[in-house]
Amino acid sequence: MSNHPIYIDNDPQKATTTLNLGPTHPATHGVFQNILEMDGERIVSGVSTIGYIHRAFEKIAEHRPFYQITPLTDRMNYCSSPINNMGWHMTVEKLLGIKMPKRVDYLRIIVMELSRISDHIICNTIIGQDTGATTPFLYLFQYREHIYEIYEEICGARLTTNIGRIGGFERDFNDIAFAKIRKFLKEFPVALAEFEKLLTRNRIFIDRTANVACVTPEDALSYSWSGVLLRATGVDYDVRVNEPYSSYEDFDFEIPVGTKGDIYDRFNVRNGEMWQSMRIIEQALSKLENEPKGVFHADVPEFYLPPKEQVYNNMEALIYHFKIVMGEIDTPKTEVYHCVEGGNGELGFYLINDGGRTPYRLHFRRPSFINYQMYAPMSRGMLLSDAIINMSSLNIIAGELDA
Repeated sequence: MSNHPIYIDNDPQKATTTLNLGPTHPATHGVFQNILEMDGERIVSGVSTIGYIHRAFEKIAEHRPFYQITPLTDRMNYCSSPINNMGWHMTVEKLLGIKMPKRVDYLRIIVMELSRISDHIICNTIIGQDTGATTPFLYLFQYREHIYEIYEEICGARLTTNIGRIGGFERDFNDIAFAKIRKFLKEFPVALAEFEKLLTRNRIFIDRTANVACVTPEDALSYSWSGVLLRATGVDYDVRVNEPYSSYEDFDFEIPVGTKGDIYDRFNVRNGEMWQSMRIIEQALSKLENEPKGVFHADVPEFYLPPKEQVYNNMEALIYHFKIVMGEIDTPKTEVYHCVEGGNGELGFYLINDGGRTPYRLHFRRPSFINYQMYAPMSRGMLLSDAIINMSSLNIIAGELDA
């Protein structure tokens, strides 16, 4: 390999060529670099480099009050940011020992499963696009926009949502939000079924994805893979089932798994998860009918910011608002770890608290960062054109890779 790998090495005495796949390649988002040793169009070896977008979120979070960290989590996996938000809120609630009302749990599950669908729409349509199929991309991608409209109705934001609060939501879901959710559940299954017909048995798509970038369960586990990538190898590990949170234990759903761990399996597992997510949302809507209306947060005035109209008109609310903002309420001196099933796998928050108004130490377990470790080793022997589709199938989100 060249002593200066940032340039293409065309030494005529060498049997191979050094090639940079990224960071300027469109598939690498301007964020990660892969220094590849090429024998013609086949990859002999590679080294991955990250760090082009490092924003030190964990260190920034250690200088912010707990409730001001939520916007930082938005900017990790921004394709399914509400899952990041909920995961952080649950971590702090675990620290504080807050028990959530069932209705809040069910509302959170609706939002998180919509986020999962949104995340999988992006990944699977891009896989299709990278194999030359633009029509499925254009056809299904519009439903991601419908999910954003639901977010907008719930919290006023679309991409980086800052949705919810420690202790629940900042406001209840209105009738328009529920109507849009039910409309989505009615229309999206038709579109998803059509999307699957366009690609699942398409000969060109199968040739480009089946038996490409196969990963064994043993290799996946040794690299600490989780989420879709691990389940595509046949391992049925899902945080929602293995370590239930937000009342997921109340729901009946299946865990789609693959057999070969190739790109085709990852594609099919994501499609299967979208069907299961809709099934979960339907159950959540049904369960909400048996819960008292108007409950959208836990009764924890010491940690849940009161509404502004109460702050302006009620002395007790003003006192609580002041104490929360100024950090005058003690928190437990302990450490906690909480994880949720993110769009790309196990999204975890490891929090060490010294009793202050900010975390003493905080670490985000970002699944994209862990999953990406295997990209260079699994690319050996692969054609360069297949390496691009493989990268898409890993669904590496730049913000989550390099927080």
